[in-house]
Amino acid sequence: MVAVAVPLYPAVGKSRLLPAPPLTRAVPMRGFRPNSTRLAPFVACSSGHDATNALVSIAPPPAAVSRSKRHTISVFVGDESGIINRIAGVFARRGYNIESLAVGLNTDKALFTIVVSGTDKVLQQVVEQLNKLVNVIKVDDLSREPQVERELMLIKLNAELSTKAEIMWLADIFRAKVVDISEHFVTIEVTGDPGKMAAVLRNINKFGIKELARTGKIALRREKMGETAPFWRFSAASYPDLEQTTNGVATQKHNKPTINNKVHNGPSGDVYPVESNDDIYVNQVLDAHWGVLYDEDASGIRSHTLCMLVNDSPGVLNLVTGVISRRGYNIQSLAVGPAEREGLSRITTVIPGTDETIRKLVQHFYKLVDIHEVHDLTCLPFAERELMLIKVAVNASARRDILDIANIFRAKAVDVSDHTITLELTGDFSKLLALQRLLEPYGICEVARTGRVALMRESGVDSQFLRGYSLPS
Repeated sequence: MVAVAVPLYPAVGKSRLLPAPPLTRAVPMRGFRPNSTRLAPFVACSSGHDATNALVSIAPPPAAVSRSKRHTISVFVGDESGIINRIAGVFARRGYNIESLAVGLNTDKALFTIVVSGTDKVLQQVVEQLNKLVNVIKVDDLSREPQVERELMLIKLNAELSTKAEIMWLADIFRAKVVDISEHFVTIEVTGDPGKMAAVLRNINKFGIKELARTGKIALRREKMGETAPFWRFSAASYPDLEQTTNGVATQKHNKPTINNKVHNGPSGDVYPVESNDDIYVNQVLDAHWGVLYDEDASGIRSHTLCMLVNDSPGVLNLVTGVISRRGYNIQSLAVGPAEREGLSRITTVIPGTDETIRKLVQHFYKLVDIHEVHDLTCLPFAERELMLIKVAVNASARRDILDIANIFRAKAVDVSDHTITLELTGDFSKLLALQRLLEPYGICEVARTGRVALMRESGVDSQFLRGYSLPS
């Protein structure tokens, strides 16, 4: 051990031998973990050992914490009264805030596309809880696989004479469509993936956004190539020549085609069952008769389009759908997405009822703390849009026919495989319905669609020429 002379009394000058202090002492620092390689020589010297043979005990690193990720969940259910409220309640009770929701409704089934953020472990628990609901048929987390994702925005911009030309130029760059124009405002329609939506908002914010109606994200899996794809057997049933060769190798024909390893015993194809004890392959998923909207009948009932501005917080959607379901109303369309201001969301829903009953329902909405505005757009001129992704079974010879039909409706092909093609279409309800009816004979594999989004027309264009019925006097 090394000794040093330390004066005992500096005034007298006497000294005594004292052991040398250690060269270093480990002082723990908050948020700092020492480097074992650099500290080894000092620890070895202080203990009288060789630095090369020193062993330092370092605490093991903490276990990796699962990060929160954004998940896109597809939920296929047998539709019934209150099913939207029950599904939203599963997320609300666990503190999840639904970032966006798109619902395609039919008379007996519905397809939900939900976007939430959370850890993988907790999301797995939520999926298990959704599977326990009686009418839930299939739940998929599409975030783990390649997918086609799209959403729709209607944006009402402040547009003076000096800025209209630049707005039109930006709309052309992003392939947006102008749906309404007035002296001081322009309303445009934009579709694309979330990255494109963010780029559009970043470039047009400088003009000033008066209103923003945004659907939730919808998604379909990108189809794989070859006979290992989920819809290969379904497409082969519609086009037997697909079964003849695969990569130059002959494949065996099956008398009973299968979908997702399920034998198809019925005369027509389907993807998911509606009821377990019925023939599960009778109707297509979200067939062309879903969400039939109708005008006023003899009883005074007609479809009302409601637009609500609410707080973007967990449980708000559950409160809104709870008010609707407890009073026995049926939801024909629902779209939830971010609004023009941070911390707010816009809910657009279509509910059938008389003018008097809908007026009472609006009064009940205003009693909720998280609701800022509620407007019934039915008696006002408004611009409405919906978005649909549809996957159709095709072979090489039929692909040209499908693309010709899509060109008539101005639909876009967003994914192509050797046995399917996926189309994207925007428009009003009747346009989407007409395209799907034309494509049904070819074989429809999957359909995902948003609800209706709507904004009032600042131009005041008479809706009689747009929606087929006159405004009340």
